[in-house]
Order: sequence, then structure tokens, then C-alpha cells
Amino acid sequence: MCDRITRVNLPYHIAKKTKPHKDKELEDLIQAIFEEHKERYGYRRITIELRARGYKVNHKRVLRIMRQLGLQCLKFTNRSRRYNSYKGSVGKVAKNKINRRFMTPHPLQKLVTDIIEFKCLNDEKLYLSPIMDLYNQEIIAWKISNRPTLDIAIEPLKAALSVIKNNATYRTTLHSDQGWHYQHHKWVKTLKQHGIFQSMSRKGTCLDNAPMENFFGILKQEMYYGEKLLTYTELKQRMEDYIYYYNHDRIKQKLSGLSPVEYRKQDTQLSA
Repeated sequence: MCDRITRVNLPYHIAKKTKPHKDKELEDLIQAIFEEHKERYGYRRITIELRARGYKVNHKRVLRIMRQLGLQCLKFTNRSRRYNSYKGSVGKVAKNKINRRFMTPHPLQKLVTDIIEFKCLNDEKLYLSPIMDLYNQEIIAWKISNRPTLDIAIEPLKAALSVIKNNATYRTTLHSDQGWHYQHHKWVKTLKQHGIFQSMSRKGTCLDNAPMENFFGILKQEMYYGEKLLTYTELKQRMEDYIYYYNHDRIKQKLSGLSPVEYRKQDTQLSA
């Protein structure tokens, strides 16, 4: 007499546990992307990154998986404080030529700049002076110093001038606040010598320079807040590394899910 093999119908919840976890591969990749970008990416940018890697996935699914894994971007929980270089009337105040018209389809047509302060160990300070191209929010020049002297504004300006000279197709406008650096005769003279329009925010109106304020907020939240204080030299290196990351690797939804440098290169290829 032969043995009979009887098929047993397991309860649904038990049978389900025996199946391979269909989200395991996606979970591992989401975890890897989250850690690769040092916990700076929320579910929206992780969704963009997944799609760029060939995964067709909905942002709601990514959000659900991140919640299950306990992954939460906590970099944007503090308020940032900006450095104020205004010291009253030092020189001539320019008109607000940008007037919050921040969008431009032309590289190097509209630039913005400002100065920000960071605390370091041993009561030291670090000052960053970047220049941003509003075309793709790329930081095209910057200087880091332990003192907010005039050179912190002039040196990145000179670096930006060589980029403008070789690549700009439209006349450039450079926007800033009314800080004393930007009222100084050397700054004004340098702009005039190279045919660059000067533009200034109205006094006490930070929204007139919103793109740079936004960059400073991202910078502080993603690489400064929640971290231990560093020496000036250590923070300078970390900041230089972050600016490279911001330009080359950090994707933006407004740039079709590309980094500023990727967007510029793609646009250049399409225009060729």
C-alpha cells in the first residue's frame, strides 16, 4: 500500500510569511542611499535617486518603507542664524535689479552672493563667502576665512570673473545685500571694470536674496547642526567637501532630479 501525499492548505498569514520579502532588495537600496548621503535625503529625493537607477517606484511606497525602517531625515530641525555685515552707509547703495526675479534660462546671467558665519572650537569663527549661479544654483566660486575682511568678498569675485569671461553669453548681474563689503569702492569698481551690473537687496529684507539664504539653510542643516564643534581647519575641510558634494552629487527636484553640475552639462550637450 503506497503512502498518500496530502496537500495541506496553510492559513494565509502563515503562507505569507514563508514567501520571500518582495521589498527586501528595495529596502536595502533605500538604506544604502540614505547612508550614502549621510541622512540628508528624505523620501522625495530618495524616490528620484531610485528612478535614476532604473527602479519604477512611487514616492508613497518609499515613504512607507522608510517609516518601517525608521529612516527619517532629521537635518532640518533647527533654525539657522545668518551673518550680518551691515554697518550703516559705507558707500553707494545699488538698486535692486534682480527684484526677486530669480529664474533664468541662461548660465551666469544672474549671480547672488553673501557671507555666513560658523562657530568653531576654542571660540574661533569661520566665514564662508560663496557666489551662486541662479541658472542651476551651482556655487561657482567661494572663499573660506577666519576673518570677514574685504578679501573674503573680493577673491571669489575675481575667481567668478574668469568663469564669466569664458562662458557667459549675456551680461551678468551680481546681487548681494547691503553689507559693507558690497558697498566698498573696490567691489563696485571691479564690477564696473568688467561690465557687471550691481544689484542689492533692500535693507533688512532677506527675501530679496532668498536663493542664497536657502543655500545657507541647507548647508547648516546638512553638515553643521547636530554635529560636534570642530577646529577651524577641520570645519574648513568639511565645508569644502560639502560644497563639492552639493555641486556634483546632491540632486534637486527643480533641476529634473539632477545635481547642479549634471544639469549644466546636460543643458550644454542639448544646446550643442
